[in-house]
Amino acid sequence: MSATIYILKETQIGENRVAVVPETVKKWTQQGLRVCVQEGAGQNANFGDSDYEASGAEIISKAEFVNGSVLVSVRMPNQAIIDSLTKDMILIGALDPHSHKSHLQTIASKGIRSFGLEFIPRITRAQSMDILSSQANLAGYRAVIEAAHQLNRAFPMMMTPAGTIAPAKVFIMGVGVAGLQAIATARRLGAVVTATDVRPATKEQVESLGAKFLAVEDDEFKNAQTAGGYAKPMSEAYQTKQLELLGTHLPKQDIVITTALIPGRTAPRLVTIDHIKTMKPGAVIIDLATSQGGNVEGSVADQSVIINQVKISGPTNLPGTIASDASSLFSRNLYAYLGLILTPEGGLKSDLFTESMDEILSQSLLTNDGQIVHPQLKA
Repeated sequence: MSATIYILKETQIGENRVAVVPETVKKWTQQGLRVCVQEGAGQNANFGDSDYEASGAEIISKAEFVNGSVLVSVRMPNQAIIDSLTKDMILIGALDPHSHKSHLQTIASKGIRSFGLEFIPRITRAQSMDILSSQANLAGYRAVIEAAHQLNRAFPMMMTPAGTIAPAKVFIMGVGVAGLQAIATARRLGAVVTATDVRPATKEQVESLGAKFLAVEDDEFKNAQTAGGYAKPMSEAYQTKQLELLGTHLPKQDIVITTALIPGRTAPRLVTIDHIKTMKPGAVIIDLATSQGGNVEGSVADQSVIINQVKISGPTNLPGTIASDASSLFSRNLYAYLGLILTPEGGLKSDLFTESMDEILSQSLLTNDGQIVHPQLKA
């Protein structure tokens, strides 16, 4: 028997993305799956109900779910949706369980199985499912565009009859997926770009994009990367040396973009008030880590503040500002992920919740058998 997939309308304020776009719906319906889309689910991402219907989906006006169905969303559904779910349903999305512990507890107690896409392991086989990378790419791009909009000068060097305008200087702090895209975007706009990260492997990546790498390259730096590719917490001595280096570099910058963030952890503090006080009047800082405390002292989630004439913005959902492309990428990630859950005929695989469960699924499984099972979330 084929599964039924429900595409939920996002309920969190400011979330314009949709988990699945019509392109993906068509693939599923051609496999024989029943796909139901909540009315208006894709509207804010420029995908109308008629587009989904043309792809073979059914439009439903409210959340009425069939037992055993698979529900997909970008973010954690609200309490009303969760209350309407029944045992043995499967919920999949970037559920951010660290910020929604009570919701997750309810999901577990109702016997709903849930998967958090942000916990997909960063292995080669899972690259096509990696929502963190696909969305961070767009966040890095958009951060530069936002900064350019706020900066009261041009990015590229311009030679005019009235004289030459020097290029803007952009500093990227944290060279993950978002940071690399920010470097590439700032370079395309003509800025002089420098970047820093505590992981030694990023130096070559930064330089390959035409930017200059900046870091305290001592023995601790050479071993500052985990097996999973994330930055290790650095010693106080190293942090002090890095802060001193930044103290000479930040005053020269027009734009600073910080991207240092590890899911489920407090963001490291990279820029202090003392640093900000040395920066140029009119300089712009974009802090992409405010959802977890921020990399910049004084930054506020989803607000813009001015400290010592420096503009500081803390957007928490930049991919949502370019919802059409962000939804398309999220949808492709989700389609690849559900390939581990569904049979070629569109039914649920029989060995889903057994000891032989695929490692990608097992590492992203949040709730099962009435319990919260993910090791990072257990009390």
